[in-house]
Amino acid sequence: MTGDHQALALLLFSGFVAVTLGITTWVSRRRHGSAEEFYAGGRLFTPMENGFAIAGDYMSAASFLGVTGLIALYGYDGLLYSVGFLVAWLVVLFLVAELVRNCGRFTLADVVAARMRERPVRIAAGTSSVVVSVLYLVAQMVGAGSLVALLLGRTSGAARVWAVIVVGALMVIYVSLGGMRATTWIQIVKAVLLLSGTVVLTVLVLVRFHGDVDRLLLTSAERSGHGKAFLAPGLRYGGDWTARFDFISLGLALVLGTAGLPHILSRFYTVPTARAARRSVVWSIGLIGSFYLMTMILGFGAAAVVGPRAVRASNAAGNTAVPLLALDLGGGAGSTGGTVLFAVVAAVAFATILAVVAGITLASSASVAHDLYASLRRARGRARSEVAVARWAAVGIGVVAIALGLLARDLNVAFLVGLAFAVAASANLPVLLYSLFWRGFTTRGAVWAVYGGLVPAIGLVLLSPVVSGSPDSLFPAVDFQYFPLENPGIVSIPLGFLAGWLGTVTSDEVADEAKYAETEVRSLTGAGAA
Repeated sequence: MTGDHQALALLLFSGFVAVTLGITTWVSRRRHGSAEEFYAGGRLFTPMENGFAIAGDYMSAASFLGVTGLIALYGYDGLLYSVGFLVAWLVVLFLVAELVRNCGRFTLADVVAARMRERPVRIAAGTSSVVVSVLYLVAQMVGAGSLVALLLGRTSGAARVWAVIVVGALMVIYVSLGGMRATTWIQIVKAVLLLSGTVVLTVLVLVRFHGDVDRLLLTSAERSGHGKAFLAPGLRYGGDWTARFDFISLGLALVLGTAGLPHILSRFYTVPTARAARRSVVWSIGLIGSFYLMTMILGFGAAAVVGPRAVRASNAAGNTAVPLLALDLGGGAGSTGGTVLFAVVAAVAFATILAVVAGITLASSASVAHDLYASLRRARGRARSEVAVARWAAVGIGVVAIALGLLARDLNVAFLVGLAFAVAASANLPVLLYSLFWRGFTTRGAVWAVYGGLVPAIGLVLLSPVVSGSPDSLFPAVDFQYFPLENPGIVSIPLGFLAGWLGTVTSDEVADEAKYAETEVRSLTGAGAA
């Protein structure tokens, strides 16, 4: 890249970082040190503010960089990610948003522990939440590395290493100093920037093709090298039955996984009432739906304008398709318009990564402190000590995410998020739904549901082509691939539900009818909600 690209983009990066650090510093001076303030921002946000924050939390690097890259490389099959991410919000709206807000305080484990023996349930749910969060963080780290490497015009590992380290350090600062309130405002600012940038790029793509979407699609098919097959199912997932099952598995993970993501569930606790939580989801559906419709235009636009060959040459996984599209739409390399548009898009993508990693880190550190630490060590004045533990947990989680992000730096970020969704749908969704809707559900069933989905999901990923046995694996030189699918959802999600049922029917414990009745009334009416 030219020096102008680098200077302008770095200036915009620095500007966003300065603004967000200013927000964090301002909030840190006003905080009260309570658990409610740190975990839920004092429950003071309006539905519109929380809706923008949810959108900011959900529209990640996987969406802006990864999904558009997959569409640019694989056409129709890449659309599955856009459709899956969007449809998933209907599950959240109709099944969990209002009920979770009424039954919990800060984390997923609060909902389950309301009617079970608290300690084993909190340890299981807390462990699962941390695993899901770390997997999601890895995807953001990979996106950061690809973006900054492109910006600096370097393909060496050093550029990506430093990008990942800087993102990790910033997310620890945001969470440890500002808590939920600072994180929420960062996500709101990021959502506005991302939607604005996406609208501008979408308009420019449509203007390039004079508003003719058919021409856009046909041009993308011509430049893809696959002809009309680019616009039909099967380019990535239709080659054989293994690929078709992978398609189904990924679809299940995307649609069901959102309702089990810890950083999404924690957002429902930042508003004062369940009605506000439901209205927040309505706001977010509108924002997120508009965004994913535009990613379809951007993905096919990148294929038509930049070309899949150029996208692959820049990044084999397609993570740099959108910045390259912006460069071309602005006038090409060396032009003032191209320089400005590329720098703006790169800065918006970087802001996206920072905001999302802050939300995920906060949710995972809350699980460590509020669920794991509080279960293992109950002491007087626990609320204040929990916050201190959460801050230290943010540091530890940041280190782990940095290390794994460097290891997985050559994988597509949307694909990595698909794995996180599969684990969330396998381990968190079964225990959540059983706790809310099954009168006879027991503590053993809850613990078995979590581990019965979590362990198979992680195990199958380790034995899949993602880790070994193919040139694109994390460890291409070795082969311990025994599970043929890249996404484990089609197997691990049913196992999570089956384990929860089996644990319950084989348990000697009798479900507490009074606690279930209390939970049911509370979930439906909000009576007694925090």
